[in-house]
Amino acid sequence: MLRIDGRDLEADDDKTLLEAAKDAGIIIPTLCHHPALTPIGACRLCSVEIERNSRIKVVTSCNYPVEAGLVVKTSSPEIFSLRSMILELLLARSPGEARIAALAKEYGVSTPRFKLADESCILCGLCTRVCQELVGVSAMSPILRGVERAVDAAYRDFSEDCMACGACALVCPTAAIREMEHIYPLTPEETEEIESRLLSGEIDEDMGVCADVFGCRGHGEGQDGGAVTTILASAIEMGSIDAAVVVMPGDDYRAYAAIVDDHDGVMASAGTKYVRVPLIPKLLLALGSGKRRIAVVGTPCQIRSVRRLQAGGYLGGTFPDAEIVLVGLFCFESFDPARLKRHIRDAFSIDLDEAERVQIAKGRFSIFIGDEVRSCKVSDLDGDISEGCLFCADFVSRLADISVGSVGSPEGYSTVIVRSDRGRRLLEGMDCSRERVDEGEIRKLSAIKRRRAEKRFKEIIDGLEG
Repeated sequence: MLRIDGRDLEADDDKTLLEAAKDAGIIIPTLCHHPALTPIGACRLCSVEIERNSRIKVVTSCNYPVEAGLVVKTSSPEIFSLRSMILELLLARSPGEARIAALAKEYGVSTPRFKLADESCILCGLCTRVCQELVGVSAMSPILRGVERAVDAAYRDFSEDCMACGACALVCPTAAIREMEHIYPLTPEETEEIESRLLSGEIDEDMGVCADVFGCRGHGEGQDGGAVTTILASAIEMGSIDAAVVVMPGDDYRAYAAIVDDHDGVMASAGTKYVRVPLIPKLLLALGSGKRRIAVVGTPCQIRSVRRLQAGGYLGGTFPDAEIVLVGLFCFESFDPARLKRHIRDAFSIDLDEAERVQIAKGRFSIFIGDEVRSCKVSDLDGDISEGCLFCADFVSRLADISVGSVGSPEGYSTVIVRSDRGRRLLEGMDCSRERVDEGEIRKLSAIKRRRAEKRFKEIIDGLEG
């Protein structure tokens, strides 16, 4: 039993004062709290006055546990004055933020007496906590100390971990995340805007914008018809692109990004790797070296990252003459190389490094070594999925200019979805055989992945609405 604002209340010992007050219908303001994340008391707005054993002190209610016999005041004159001062400082720091201005008005603050540097970020820590605790990626973190303290990607460089899922943008109470340059959060609204502005064709809920869909089998090397290698080799040969950013196989079943500008380089990148590789550094390196017409081949999260740099104005502002065409790959999930290698070694007593190729088809993960094929259900590898993949709702790389995957096509063919005029131009002159595609199979897997991500995001969204 404890007393909050003159009311005797029963509350579980594992709850905080903020939760106990909310259960009783008592509203305490917060800016840094989310029920699915570890409370840290950063904004101090939830401060309350407690009395225990005739001693009075102020604590942050979001992380102070319920205790029997506590007397709590959530809106005493002292607490009102404290919150007013906090909000006045926040308003001085972030005068253009509507949420802070609205809270400040509730506490009688309209014009702050102080002059501070105008910054949107209030250091609430919500973005870093949701990225670390729920998404599991840790694409950003607090950096520096004192008055220089900030939130950014490591070394204030372009993030190699951000997968553009947008979770940080959902929880951010200000516009700070959308203004950050080194990470790539995309909201559903921004995704729709990019589709409307850059892509052309019929819109499909599961497949995205589609101008043309067909099965393709190239006349060169590659996996599932070799469509990507055929597209890139043809484009380089015809001079429609200067180079391509691709993923190369590496040691220890790892992979790395590379810049290729000839037929041999393209052929060396053939085959699917099923691991996540950062492409942004290589793209910027290619642009910095003078390449301007560049194809980028990547999975949905990588394609979203490039689109976010375009939408945020960085690529257009720094390299205004760049012509980047995005070739997106179908991807249900990628795997952590070390965990996957251990799993395959324990299950089959083989080393993945010895595999000539691996393939995911019809729900099975297959390993090809010589004449031998070992396989298992993809679902058996759930424990090996890369962090963050469960928050990705995009199976078909819907923001790419061209999307390519094996699902929906006859064996030996790749499904190709053309989404833009730039993508259509990339295909000009390409020599390949065409077949019809089972779009229903694509839609089925796309819907499954979207629903899986929606379940993950539900915890975040419910906490915001609560």
